[in-house]
Amino acid sequence: MFQGETIEVLPLQDGLVELRFDRRGERINKLDARTIDEFRQATERIAAAPEVRGVLVTSTKDAFIVGADIAEFGALFQQPAENIAAAVRANSKHFCLFEDLAVPTVVALNGFALGGGLELALLGTFRVMAGTAQVGVPEVRLGLLPGLGGTVRLSRVAGLATAIDWVTGGKPAEAAAALAAGVVDEVVPAEALRERALQLLQRAAGGEIDWQDRQQRKRRALPVKTEEIDRIAQAARSRLVTRRPRHQPAAHTALGMMIEAAACERDAALDQEATALGQLARTQAAASLVQGFLNDQALKRLFMQHLRKGRAVRHAAVLGAGIMGGGIAYTSALHGVPVRLKDIAASQLEVGMQEAARQLDQRVRNGGIAQDRAYAVLASIVPQLDDAGLDAVDCVIEAVVEDLATKRKVLAALEHAVGPDTVIASNTSSLRIDDIATALARPERCVGMHFFNPVPAMKLVEVVRGTRTSDAAVSTAVGYAVAMGKTPIVVKDCPGFLVNRILTPYVSAFVQLVADGADFEQVDRAMEVFGWPMGPAYLQDVVGMDVAAHVGDLIAAGYPDRMPRVARHAIKLMVAHQRYGQKNGAGFYRYEADATGRPRRVSAPEAHALVATLQPGGPRAFSDGEIVERMMLPMIVEAAHALEEGVVATAAELDMALLLAVGFPAHAGGALQYADWLGLAQVVARCDRHAALGPQYAPTARMRGMAARGLRYYPR
Repeated sequence: MFQGETIEVLPLQDGLVELRFDRRGERINKLDARTIDEFRQATERIAAAPEVRGVLVTSTKDAFIVGADIAEFGALFQQPAENIAAAVRANSKHFCLFEDLAVPTVVALNGFALGGGLELALLGTFRVMAGTAQVGVPEVRLGLLPGLGGTVRLSRVAGLATAIDWVTGGKPAEAAAALAAGVVDEVVPAEALRERALQLLQRAAGGEIDWQDRQQRKRRALPVKTEEIDRIAQAARSRLVTRRPRHQPAAHTALGMMIEAAACERDAALDQEATALGQLARTQAAASLVQGFLNDQALKRLFMQHLRKGRAVRHAAVLGAGIMGGGIAYTSALHGVPVRLKDIAASQLEVGMQEAARQLDQRVRNGGIAQDRAYAVLASIVPQLDDAGLDAVDCVIEAVVEDLATKRKVLAALEHAVGPDTVIASNTSSLRIDDIATALARPERCVGMHFFNPVPAMKLVEVVRGTRTSDAAVSTAVGYAVAMGKTPIVVKDCPGFLVNRILTPYVSAFVQLVADGADFEQVDRAMEVFGWPMGPAYLQDVVGMDVAAHVGDLIAAGYPDRMPRVARHAIKLMVAHQRYGQKNGAGFYRYEADATGRPRRVSAPEAHALVATLQPGGPRAFSDGEIVERMMLPMIVEAAHALEEGVVATAAELDMALLLAVGFPAHAGGALQYADWLGLAQVVARCDRHAALGPQYAPTARMRGMAARGLRYYPR
């Protein structure tokens, strides 16, 4: 009846037909422009065939439909909001053609039906779902809302409260939850899905079920009283106060739109959805979150290349059972890679194993892992004081004290204990891999694996390539990091590598602001309002003032031309007065335990008094906008330097590293995505305005050239 590149319509028995999603040559089905157009053509062909009595909708892939093709958003989202809304309305009309067929329809959900996949399923009269499948509308996580009728039909199928919760939450639901919510009509074992869906279609086509009324309910306004709508809206707003991040308006916009559309019939409600999506698509949050999704997909393709080139790590070892080493060993074991944990002190090994047991106990209590699995994970960590079994591991990670002489000594001895093909990785945050590797007879197998603290929670691992590091060692380290559930970014060996290098000018800008008279609490508030999880003063307290000052000095020394020393340095002043931050209860703030035992920051007058000694001109008023400019511009400039110097290969990798490691505001998307949003001409102009502050505000020559030609770091 119809044959396309993504859809075919096949005759079944008794006047029934099957509309099958089967994208040629690909593993998944997605709703790109071609698929939507073929869906329209297939629907028109079915509508024109009077012999058709019912339609079964299926997928030949493991997933039903994973959603829209995000790569197509770029060009569309550059258009004015009204043009975007018009395009959305046109697609909605194509979808309505299927919903308005004069025959019953049953959708068989065999796997993931996310975003547009669930929106298409909601067109059907009935939905039968495999017990292994998942459904959801995650668009809010991209700064958007569903644009193919999801807000409208979900409200009418599952009820307004459920629809609002699903749309504003963005989480996928498993089969049982979808059934309980009324989103699907039946849940069956995967092997019985097709048969059960066909049986339901036959009953509807035979007149046993009033399928017309079910479809008609989706075209009407919601039968809900105004006071009930108000109650639902108030409850949803209360949840959103704490659930949605700053500067991400999608959830609030969706809520308001769905409340307004509740009183509208389908077509008018779809118009409201299209208008709201057009407005959201033009926001900074949507631009950044969509680009972040594309960056993540690009990284996954890179990981696959490394997995083909590297050695699979089936057994690993960690040297050093301190906080970092213990965390690495625990994370490795949790993800199925057995690990030997070596230390020179039995007491340290005991501490490391106790920490692993504590982490596992917490997972068991939270329902994240079964008790027998927790026992097996702990048993796969082998604590030891000697070199037993090290010759059989594929990768060993050194996590001893951050001292070059110590690391060289440890690695020189280690090289004799491991096998000839074992990759030797150093978890260092500030030392050069080339300097560490001089202790090895075969420096080509030495690579950096810089984990961030706390290891179980932090997703980023910087895989550091020294000048003599082999491609195989890099790919093995990348593969091992992926196996541990991390996101590895390959970076060139240099002072500070990537993340800490870019963060150093940000911290320096804070210190200079304070020296110029700024109130550090105002700086924190301004940066937190901008979207950072914590302001720079609070961040130093959490990291530890002594550690931060030491690492900052090491990195700045590597770039003396643009990271000059700040004469009146508030962080070093705190260290001199033994105010190290949370670790000893006093830093820029004072810390008191709350009811749960966690440290709670409170203002510290004595810290303000100390800082005042660094401000000979006294306090000075800064606007929040000026604070944000002075803090963010040096990060952008240093990010540009890092990209130009090949410290990281792509803008996508650089920005992803910042998002994962330091909590860069998601709505801004990373230093280079933020520069694109501002426009490089604007960035250069702002830098020039602050030129007197020092070389860290000087744009690179390439930045100036790109600004003059209207170029961007990310192509549109």
